[in-house]
Amino acid sequence: MDPLLVITNSDAGTADEQQLERALAVLRERTSVEVCATSDPGELDGVLHRAGSRRIVVAGGDGSMHAVVAALHRRRELQDAVLGLLPLGTGNDFARGNDIPLDVEEAAKVVLHGRPRRMDLILDEVGEIVVNSVHAGAGAQASRRADRWKDRLHGIGVGKVNLGKLGYPIGALLAAVKPPFIRLRVEVDGEVVVDYDQPVLMVAVGNGSNVGGGTELTPEADARDGLMDVMVARSVGSLGRVGYLASLMRGTHHRRDDVVYLRAKQVTIDGEQFYCSADGEVYGPERRRTWRLEPGAYSLVLP
Repeated sequence: MDPLLVITNSDAGTADEQQLERALAVLRERTSVEVCATSDPGELDGVLHRAGSRRIVVAGGDGSMHAVVAALHRRRELQDAVLGLLPLGTGNDFARGNDIPLDVEEAAKVVLHGRPRRMDLILDEVGEIVVNSVHAGAGAQASRRADRWKDRLHGIGVGKVNLGKLGYPIGALLAAVKPPFIRLRVEVDGEVVVDYDQPVLMVAVGNGSNVGGGTELTPEADARDGLMDVMVARSVGSLGRVGYLASLMRGTHHRRDDVVYLRAKQVTIDGEQFYCSADGEVYGPERRRTWRLEPGAYSLVLP
């Protein structure tokens, strides 16, 4: 087996370090492993500069995966990269959506014995990447509020068994009670599917299916099928919001009459100011964003 370079977050807590040691014990039975902890893009770039031909293993959640893929993309090294993933985040949505075990020892066995598979990547017009999912409107508002609740609740419990994972459902509930209705023009592969005269609750563009620790926002998304899943929720009435939230929790919201669900290679939204949440990171306000899919952009070791 080729040697491995494991990249982890310098800010990881004691529980994550213990989880990582369990995974490293599995990996070191078969190959040599170097572990590098990084805390900012500069440190990460330095680690990647000396990675050589080693397989890179990301030890972290969606944010860590995003950071490594984005850095490799900037360095023009992503196409030839083969990555592995040890899910040590709070939500681990990308791992969950790609059938990577959430138990780190089992995930380490996938790194050793799994198969590299080509993975799609979402790019926007300014060159930023999305590994898993990006959404605007109530979803981004939920993420903004979830971050605050996640921080408050993360310390309640022991290790991974804590209330931090309730952050997104709480954020979604608060956003649904007083949601940021916005008027947007949504264009999917050159066709306008929603115009300014129709207020929307949220728009989601999914490469993966899950957000917020297991909520299937774009339930049919597959990061290897060469298409993005686009979900536009027009559930802006009081009863519609309640129904949408209930069906979202069941993963059936995309079948509602007031929801548009499509697959596409490119999507553009513009209109009133909106915030976006991409792989868990919130940015904005924006007036316009375009995302396109780059099929088979890199390789990830999967079961």
